[in-house]
Amino acid sequence: MEQYRILFLGDIVGKPGRDAVLEELPLLKQEFQPTFLIVNGENSAAGVGITPKIADELFKAGVDCITLGNHAFNKREILPYLEQNSKL
Repeated sequence: MEQYRILFLGDIVGKPGRDAVLEELPLLKQEFQPTFLIVNGENSAAGVGITPKIADELFKAGVDCITLGNHAFNKREILPYLEQNSKL
């Protein structure tokens, strides 16, 4: 039976949260060896919303999926990005 390991990182808040995730992510991936990595990014842009640039930065760091919530739409520039990227 194949095993899957999911690593979920809760709410990333603002630049300090993004910096912490980006700094610690390689160590977390090495330690836990996740099959799939999910982060909540709805507050990653100054504590309210997410931008395409931030989403791309997280994906480039190895995140497989970004979950969102009601605050995600505070940054209107994310709307076209949502239509183009199914991993968000």
